[in-house]
Amino acid sequence: MNFFPWLTIIVVLPVFAGSLIFFLPHRGNKLIKWYTICICIFELLLTTYAFSYHFRLDDPLIQLAEDYKWINFFDFYWRVGIDGLSIGPILLTGFITTLATLAAWPVTRDSRLFYFLMLAMYSGQIGSFSSRDLLLFFIMWECELIPVYLLLSMWGGKKRLYSATKFILYTAGGSIFLLIGVLGIGLYGSNEPTLNFETLANQSYPVALEIIFYIGFLIAFAVKSPIIPLHTWLPDTHGEAHYSTCMLLAGILLKMGAYGLVRINMELLPHAHSIFSPWLIIVGTMQIIYAASTSLGQRNLKKRIAYSSISHMGFIIIGIGSITDTGLNGAILQIISHGFIGAALFFLAGTSYDRIRLVYLDEMGGMAILLPKIFTMFGILSMASLALPGMSGFVAELIVFFGIITSQKFFLMPKIIITFVMAIGMILTPIYSLSMSRQMFYGYKLFNAPSSYFFDSGPRELFVSISIFLPVIGIGIYPDFVLSLSGEKVETILYNYFYR
Repeated sequence: MNFFPWLTIIVVLPVFAGSLIFFLPHRGNKLIKWYTICICIFELLLTTYAFSYHFRLDDPLIQLAEDYKWINFFDFYWRVGIDGLSIGPILLTGFITTLATLAAWPVTRDSRLFYFLMLAMYSGQIGSFSSRDLLLFFIMWECELIPVYLLLSMWGGKKRLYSATKFILYTAGGSIFLLIGVLGIGLYGSNEPTLNFETLANQSYPVALEIIFYIGFLIAFAVKSPIIPLHTWLPDTHGEAHYSTCMLLAGILLKMGAYGLVRINMELLPHAHSIFSPWLIIVGTMQIIYAASTSLGQRNLKKRIAYSSISHMGFIIIGIGSITDTGLNGAILQIISHGFIGAALFFLAGTSYDRIRLVYLDEMGGMAILLPKIFTMFGILSMASLALPGMSGFVAELIVFFGIITSQKFFLMPKIIITFVMAIGMILTPIYSLSMSRQMFYGYKLFNAPSSYFFDSGPRELFVSISIFLPVIGIGIYPDFVLSLSGEKVETILYNYFYR
């Protein structure tokens, strides 16, 4: 038993240290930037240390658990703990947030508030992934909204207020369903509210009630994931946000929805999940095709990458719906893999915008001659996005394919049709990805422009790109590194609830 409050420190440190930013002396922005980056690096090292020395991979139960009574009035506890399902997303959060603060180096306006909001997001995200109490999960989920809204509305593009308002309406609307579900499950069948995940996992409900709870949670997580048709806030948000905010949105925020689907819908409501899983698979398959073909029609570079994110999230939904350990492991691997690839593509889109001040693809052309380093990194990571063998995206999508093919739950014909449609989606991905590269980097448009001298990628930008590229290739060559984290937990979820 480990009595040191590792997780509480990991959750609270970023927002506490971030609030000290406002007391730093006014000596330009450099001090604030270095301070924020040091906090992020320290937090990442602390998390890695705690997980390396105090987490046992072969144990599917909750580890590093802490349980403190918070509010006596209605039995509200601060309950945190991690298992194989949450350890990957927490490490991903630390890694991407550290690189996003480094990517935000050019931000000079109101930099104190900007970096404080990034650190507040950091705490909210880690809190969501490590909560063991439904109400605490909801509070941490909400802690995410205000920082994103402010980052969007203050440091976004021309239509920033429109996209920030759309973001808050969609996500706050989803949160209402989440709150109703949390209260419904917590108050069901007893006078005392039961919000502990372990207790709720062993509780059973009438089927009709379980379906109602399931739909409520599904709507909340479908907005965040985003699952069509609740996805329209995402392209607008990505199109207007600063690219460091986009890295956090694509890398971590979308993954919170997928995590919620597994943690709450699958673990707490297994009967309803087995009823809804065929529909999840159909929606996921439609999402892959729809978002890939919509992406092809986008003129705005960031919107094109945003639609590609929606398409890749379709594989996660299919993996969760397959109810096989292969499919669910594939979905978790895709969560981590897309976290890296999505963040990298938005970062490179942002750095190229910093150089040429163009966001529409049909105005670009010839960047390969002027910016060879950005061209190289963008080319490599576009290949990772279109699931080139040897990269993380290929392994994740392949495992999801195997998951759906080996599923005992579906008949042969539906499996063949779904696999065929998914394959069409995988063919559409290279089309929009390669056409994006062609429009940006080939031709002579910018080369013939009057002020055609641009600085190529600097050391900071190369460092961020390579730091994201290394795990992408690492997971592609040795996926067991991620799969070993979640394997035991996935088996426990499936055998406890679906095969007994």
